Amino acid sequence: MRAIWKGAVSFGLVSIAVKLYSATEEKDIRFHQVHRTDGGRIKYQRTCSVDGEVVSYDDIAKGYDIGGGEMVILTDEDFADLPLSTSRAIDVLEFVPAEQIDPILFAKAYYLEPEGQAAKPYVLLRDALRDADRVAIVKIAIRQREQLATLRVRDDVLVLNTMMWPDEVRTPEFGFLDDDIETRPAELAMASSLIDSMAGSFKPDEFTDNYRTALQEVIDAKVEGREVVQPEEAEEAPAAAIDLMAALKASVERARQARGEDQKPSGGTGEASPPAKKAAAPRKKAAPAKKAAPAKSTTARKTTSAAKATKKSA
Repeated sequence: MRAIWKGAVSFGLVSIAVKLYSATEEKDIRFHQVHRTDGGRIKYQRTCSVDGEVVSYDDIAKGYDIGGGEMVILTDEDFADLPLSTSRAIDVLEFVPAEQIDPILFAKAYYLEPEGQAAKPYVLLRDALRDADRVAIVKIAIRQREQLATLRVRDDVLVLNTMMWPDEVRTPEFGFLDDDIETRPAELAMASSLIDSMAGSFKPDEFTDNYRTALQEVIDAKVEGREVVQPEEAEEAPAAAIDLMAALKASVERARQARGEDQKPSGGTGEASPPAKKAAAPRKKAAPAKKAAPAKSTTARKTTSAAKATKKSA
């Protein structure tokens, strides 16, 4: 990796010399614009819209449109004279709980490496941040632009995340927010069941860019002169659900099937039901024996009545 910035973390009266490295890189497959017939690269020239002349890079300045066709031109000297206190420093402003920062504010991540003899104060700040379970709010100027950022610990390295300024985050203005839309308890319960059935632990390594993989296969096939195999078609986006409850139930069922929850384990209730039927048979045979008891008592009553009649006649 190549350092893109050098400076120091200003932590109270402590100064920690550091180097800044990009922590992420895009893996997108990049293409050049070429002439379809011969593959020649397409080139662009910087031309002036007023006189039509080709302009060299050294003659290009930054212009701010103030409207009415007027332009304020700023040179490199104008930017150099701006008072940027953070041009070579990362000023720690305060320490806050991480959960108080909305992720929508995060922009780009950078690794910080201690430089020279700064390893010990670097480790001190790292361990103190970890023990306090907080992140540092800092200011830094990268490419002549001052930015708000955070300092946190990841894999024993200080990571700087540049942030958007609060006024750079747009306010959502959507019509449905003004509508009185209610969800039924049954729908909410079913949606919660769907979330539970799809719950898991986030493991980034389990996810891949399938489009990039398929595109690379197409490129490799062309380079090697092989037949280009068409990748599998992606699933079409589902149509808007007409019956919300039916769609939720179907989604829960599909999520359970994907996890194999619909399969009955061996020795379960499926195998226990036949013995229960066999046990019911003896109870049915025993029933007539209970009905025979009243018959005996009836005979006994008849015998007793006959004995009484004999005594009376005597």
